Amino acid sequence: MLTQTRNIIHLDLDTFFVSVERLLRPELVGKPVIIGGTSDRGVVASCSYEARKFGIHSAMPMKLARTLCNDAILVRGDMELYSRYSHTVTDIIAERAPVYEKASIDEHYIDVTGMDRFFGTMKWSHELRQAIIRNTGLPISFGLSVNKTVSKIATGEAKPNGELYIERDAVQPFLAPLSIRKIPMIGEKTYRLLRSMGIVTIDTLSRIPVEMMEKVMGKNGAVIWEKANGIDTTPVRPYHEAKSVSTETTFEQDSIDIVRMKEILVKMVEKIAFELRDQQKLTSCVTLKIRYSNFDTHTLQQHVPYTAFDHHLIPVVKELFERIYQRRMLIRLIGVRFSSLVSGNPQLNMFDDNVEMVSLYQALDRIRRKYGQQSVRRAVALPRA
Repeated sequence: MLTQTRNIIHLDLDTFFVSVERLLRPELVGKPVIIGGTSDRGVVASCSYEARKFGIHSAMPMKLARTLCNDAILVRGDMELYSRYSHTVTDIIAERAPVYEKASIDEHYIDVTGMDRFFGTMKWSHELRQAIIRNTGLPISFGLSVNKTVSKIATGEAKPNGELYIERDAVQPFLAPLSIRKIPMIGEKTYRLLRSMGIVTIDTLSRIPVEMMEKVMGKNGAVIWEKANGIDTTPVRPYHEAKSVSTETTFEQDSIDIVRMKEILVKMVEKIAFELRDQQKLTSCVTLKIRYSNFDTHTLQQHVPYTAFDHHLIPVVKELFERIYQRRMLIRLIGVRFSSLVSGNPQLNMFDDNVEMVSLYQALDRIRRKYGQQSVRRAVALPRA
């Protein structure tokens, strides 16, 4: 039932945060390690395979994780460090890959369709993986197959630190016995629904009439059915394409009211940081734009650890403004842009925060989705009386 022949690689760094910490602290190898806020109010951002055996998983309250495994070694996360290693891996891929997509901080897709006429795609993939391991010391797994879905599932089966090639004719036999949990986009709620229908394996799911899946789950039902049948036409979206969210304001009258401009910048950050979280994206590059009354335009950017939180981004934008505004001229326009976006859970940033902070952001975002972005704002961003 496959619609076309492609060769797609999915690369995934194994327990990425833990692996980076183990490079710096070899004594952590082979031991249960939990990365996250180290107080009882913290949350788990990542954990080692040894810790997972105790039922620990990401986003779990740290207090519960410590109860499940008293012997676990707790490490406060360092997003700046992890971001650097993530960029290093991306650079290695960029030097070699024809078309690649950075799907998250620790995941990449590469389209090597047609390369089999010149190289063996499995050989090329193996050599790329070895180059990453050699240059970074990080364990990484990959799956190679006909599309993103099958490749990602193959990566999961290749872990830890392995590689797996699923040829076109082997796709259905490979998928059939696996649990439906293996299909990307099947979360806990969808899993429980499918299990209530008596569906346990991908083979069973693939045999359900697509009309029934659509009736029960809408459009998502059809997409899940296609994935169960090894169908996925989603392209690898080149990472070098502009990926950003931005906003800017042109003043009706050129202004030198610096206090008010900083208030507007806070409002801008709130707006587009919410857009990031709503799209489940993280940024690692912040750019400030300023246009003077004579139309001279200047930009200044700063790379940051991956984040999507206002309270991390607002200080960066304010600092950029202080650095760029040196001419003391009237300003016509200011703008903020977040770029170098990847998919990711904002909880990755919560090494220094706590469960209450995560809950606060979630509650505020729910209000914004229901009543509009202007419904909840920082006091400093409100219009002056």
